[in-house]
Amino acid sequence: MTAGDLDALVRVTSPDYVGETPPDIAFGITDTPVGRLALAVTARGVAACSFEDEHVVFARVSREIGTFIGNDPRRLDPIRRELDAYFSGRLRAFTVPVDLRLATPFARTVLQMTMAVPYGSVTTYQEIADRIGRPHALRAIGNALAADPVCVIVPCHRAIEAPGLLGGYAGGPAAKEHLLRLEGVSPGPAPA
Repeated sequence: MTAGDLDALVRVTSPDYVGETPPDIAFGITDTPVGRLALAVTARGVAACSFEDEHVVFARVSREIGTFIGNDPRRLDPIRRELDAYFSGRLRAFTVPVDLRLATPFARTVLQMTMAVPYGSVTTYQEIADRIGRPHALRAIGNALAADPVCVIVPCHRAIEAPGLLGGYAGGPAAKEHLLRLEGVSPGPAPA
């Protein structure tokens, strides 16, 4: 999506958008070593940092949060800078605030558990399930992680299915493995 495509999408969805008025929700895209990410920032924080198609993310943000959406570099640049620093190995903890309104209440609980996993570490679906008091909810844990609307910043990549098994990831298994290796983590060999 080019800036022109984004502007056209914004005009169609938000007919009141005037270039001089900052949008309620800043929206844009950024390219990273693991793929293109669609970004959305609200007054509360980053609501989307998603591998999904930007049109899909835009429609979801518009439907679930608000329709006055536009490109606002002043609000998008801090996230892009932190992502660049993270991917270059200079940032271990994101400081941008996060807005998890696009996640279900259960997914928010799961994602908050991943936010507590330190850089360079992993947890398993079972460990998350045990911590939230739902020891048999492994499939639900996996689904919540797969639906992370703020990938990379909310580090769902640090949750693996089990030692030696990465589990799914919205950006695909190669992206998950790249992120873990960037942080100096290898899921290790599969259990015997």
